Order: sequence, then structure tokens, then C-alpha cells
Amino acid sequence: MRQSMVAGNWKMNGTCAEASALVDGIVKGIGKAQVQIVLCPPFVHLQLVAQKLRGIDGLDCGAQNLDPHASGAYTGEISGPMLADVGCRYVIVGHSERRIMFAESSEVVMHKCRAVQEIGLIPILCVGETLAQRESGQTEKAIQEQLDTVLSALGVEAFQHIVVAYEPVWAIGTGRTATPDQAQEVHQFVRASIAAKDTGVAAQVQILYGGSVKSANAHALFSMPDIDGGLIGGASLDSAEFLAICEAAKPH
Repeated sequence: MRQSMVAGNWKMNGTCAEASALVDGIVKGIGKAQVQIVLCPPFVHLQLVAQKLRGIDGLDCGAQNLDPHASGAYTGEISGPMLADVGCRYVIVGHSERRIMFAESSEVVMHKCRAVQEIGLIPILCVGETLAQRESGQTEKAIQEQLDTVLSALGVEAFQHIVVAYEPVWAIGTGRTATPDQAQEVHQFVRASIAAKDTGVAAQVQILYGGSVKSANAHALFSMPDIDGGLIGGASLDSAEFLAICEAAKPH
């Protein structure tokens, strides 16, 4: 049985004091973690967050991005070995904001995914469609291309150590949310795409939903058979709201 996961993507938010208080609030309120919880702060807060989470069962630190090179003359970039060194376990790759704002192609995302795995960390691979793609019936085509680039290069075996996050671009930060049935349909498609290569890998891969998840809609989303938790944006910056989402992800 797949364990549920809730990952908080803080994006470019928070001072050191705010990051410290947010982690403290989550740690204090979480109790016995029955879900995997990953906190993904900005790079400058990674060491602080990782230190606070060290030794706490079920809570891990993740990064929001990385450079695919292990080292070198790449001014302003952060490498996988650096992330591992400060205590990260997960790294988000291919978030729609990176794909759109920073023109990251599926091939670039694949190289980042490979770099994460080479250092022994776990990628949270984001896939999703724009509003135009959904309205023109291109949702599955768009997501298949994003998945196939990784599947073809790294092999289906790599997905034994990849978390997939489906994020409809049209629902990120907009307040719009895919209905549980809409989200389930895409999650089922993602799992079927992996199953076409290996049914065993597909059965165990965690697939998260990311797109304006809140405590009010989390339970309905997480009740769907192929939705294994959430990649949470804005709601992860409020400890009480984030804890409520984590509660919704627990087995009931």
C-alpha cells in the first residue's frame, strides 16, 4: 500500500525568523506522522529547516530546484551534492513555474531528474497542462510528452525512486482547483502510462496533486484511488492550514 505524502513548496517566501516559526508550528502540531511530510523552503533556509527536522520520523527537507551539474562555473546555481550536504532528501524538478518562467524544457527537466537520483536524492517530478491545452483536449498529450522524456532517458526503473506531482497549470495560485474526478482522471492516466512499461513500478509510485489544495478540498481530493497526497503551495505557508491538509491525507 502506498504511503500518502504532503509536500510544502514555500516558493520564494519567508525570512529566517518566519521559516523557523513555520517549522516549529508544524513540528509541534503534527503528532505521530502517518504521512510522509516534506518541507521545501527557499535555498537560503534549507540548512535551518533540515537541522530542525533532523531525527524527526516522517518529516524531511526538500529543495525547489537544482542545477544538473555537480559543480563548476555556473554562477548563482545550486548542485545536487550541495543539497545532499545540507540535509535534503527530496528535490522538486519541472515545476510549471520553472517550465514557463525559466523556459525549462522536458529535456532539461529530465537531466535535473537524473542529477537528483545520481546523488541519492528523490525527485518530485512535476507534470501538468496549461488551460489552453486542457480546453483543446491536449491534456494527455502534454503530460505524456513530459513523462516520456524521463521514461525514455532514465527507464521505468527510475520511477521506483521518483515521486510524480500532477499540477494543472491553470489551477496553481489561481484559486481554481480541478474537481476530485478531474484530478483522478489525470492521476489514473499517469499511472497507466507508467504501467505500460512496468505494472509493478506503476502500482507503487506516489502521485501527488498540486493545484490550489486547501484544507477545505483536501479530503475529497485525497480520497481518490490514484491521488496519494499533495504538493502544496500557498497553503503550506500557514502551519494550521498545512497541518489540516496533512490530517486529511492520513489513512482513515
